[in-house]
Amino acid sequence: MGTKTSDPTLRDFTFEPVKGIRYQEVKRRFKDGLSFNADGFMQKPSWIIEVVKEDTMAAWSPQKQRMQKFYMQYDHGNVYNFAAEFFKVKHISKDSLVFQRVQVNGKVIASDIRSDVNMTFYAQGYIKNKLKTTGAELQKPTKADTAFIEKRCALVNANSDSAFAATDAVQFIPKSKIVRVEKISTVDKANNRTEAYDYMFPQYIIRIDRAYKDFAYQVAAVVDFQGIIHVKNVYNVLPENAEAKKKVAQGIADIYVRNLFNIAPGTTLGIPHNSEITLTIIGKVIKRP
Repeated sequence: MGTKTSDPTLRDFTFEPVKGIRYQEVKRRFKDGLSFNADGFMQKPSWIIEVVKEDTMAAWSPQKQRMQKFYMQYDHGNVYNFAAEFFKVKHISKDSLVFQRVQVNGKVIASDIRSDVNMTFYAQGYIKNKLKTTGAELQKPTKADTAFIEKRCALVNANSDSAFAATDAVQFIPKSKIVRVEKISTVDKANNRTEAYDYMFPQYIIRIDRAYKDFAYQVAAVVDFQGIIHVKNVYNVLPENAEAKKKVAQGIADIYVRNLFNIAPGTTLGIPHNSEITLTIIGKVIKRP
């Protein structure tokens, strides 16, 4: 963004008083105070950070199992960039930090839901010595989160066309050796597709040997709270064939998938509910010599 407003001396705070204090993220909330939105997207607190110096932030890397240093670039209006993310500093003290996580498109802070998130960090010493608890305990969903999810589940489970993303996705558990299932990961850090995509938009490939004929269908489907598949539409078909192909795909789901798998519905906070998946079903006839 590089304008005269990107001069760090124009900040209304300094990191110096909190240098060397290790903080653990204890909550990540939308502005309504909840960890979830109506689509099932959950904000999971997971960061551990420590200010090394005014322009360097260390963050815990689960992959490398160590603190990794990042250059902390001051932007403007208390906005910083480090670890490929933009943050607006909203509160800073020796006991706690609050950052607003912001989505920046070009040179503009987006006003969508991705900029509607506050991250709260507590100093590890504060958690242990003053609060007498653990970071893991503080990270647990609140009673308000539970009430919200219970209400959402009751609403979507009343209609097989309704769904929201499950934090614990649908499971297909084979009952026969003639079937295989693979859950596809769509994480692509280069294009900002994070791990959240895997539970927000779960994708599966089911392969069936000894089918009555060769077939391949990719469908959007709702798996309801009882584990029953409801095909919504079939991809890659002509509009005039869409309804007929949908009926065939539903038949395959009912006859093959339902009988050859135990289907566990998606759950959030342990509550089963309707969730939408993309499912590719491939059937092969075993040709006898």
